[in-house]
Amino acid sequence: MSAVTDPRPTEPRNGTLRIAVPNKGALSAAAAEMLREAGYAQRHDSKDLVLYDEANGVEFFYLRPKDVAVYVGEGVLDLGITGRDIMLESGAAATEVMQLGFGASRFRFAGPAGSGLDVAGLDGLRLATSYPGLVGRYLAERNVTARLIELDGAVESSIRLGVADAIADVVETGTTLRQAGLELFGDPILTSEAVLITRADNPAPLGLDQLKRRLNGVLVARNYVMMDYDVSGEGLDKACAITPGLESPTVSPLARENWFAVRSMVPRRDAQRLMDELWEVGARAILVTDIAACRL
Repeated sequence: MSAVTDPRPTEPRNGTLRIAVPNKGALSAAAAEMLREAGYAQRHDSKDLVLYDEANGVEFFYLRPKDVAVYVGEGVLDLGITGRDIMLESGAAATEVMQLGFGASRFRFAGPAGSGLDVAGLDGLRLATSYPGLVGRYLAERNVTARLIELDGAVESSIRLGVADAIADVVETGTTLRQAGLELFGDPILTSEAVLITRADNPAPLGLDQLKRRLNGVLVARNYVMMDYDVSGEGLDKACAITPGLESPTVSPLARENWFAVRSMVPRRDAQRLMDELWEVGARAILVTDIAACRL
């Protein structure tokens, strides 16, 4: 349990991996939950800003999401979890190590419904956004010069209030934009999600490989299930073709002559369809179970 409240990084413990985690916002709870599933201790009190996981030799620092990439890029902390969009906006010397499978969003342009705007048409217009660095670079690459107006939230209101002619913002479902009388235009500026980052052009910190294996194990456990079933010899090849597994299914003979038990990992999203297909080729006693953890 941590009682440390000073947000400034302390002198590193010998051999300790130092990881920045968002302390609030959309990514905070999901990041902490993934780390717990990966076997790391996490804080129980949102006021704690530092937690030392002695069993794993990891020290976690809970920082503002926008600050994570800065601390990592400066080399103060070894690794961090943040959004790809936030990392790119920061301009920090950080690089993406792996995708974490949550916090997905798209960054899009939007303007008044029926306006017929396109990206080239933004030249000379006012564009409101919370990500001026990211958007500015995107437009510069396309030789478009817009007046960028930086706002901190509620960007969709800027057009109605006369502050901007168009906006660039994170979009999940688009419902909020439609309610504000706006429509999307142009290709997505960026597709974002939560990512693990480290300092660019630096040697990989000790402990990174183990962390990646654990996090990848969580991703596999979340996205795959174990499927077991019995099938006759006549239907075995067809059944195995339906559930090939990540490498190969496990096949074991049953006491019943010419019958086999098969076990295979399958995508969670396909489980119901695969059970239907297995039933059609004669498989029976089909069971699906969750995977708590794995190493592949």
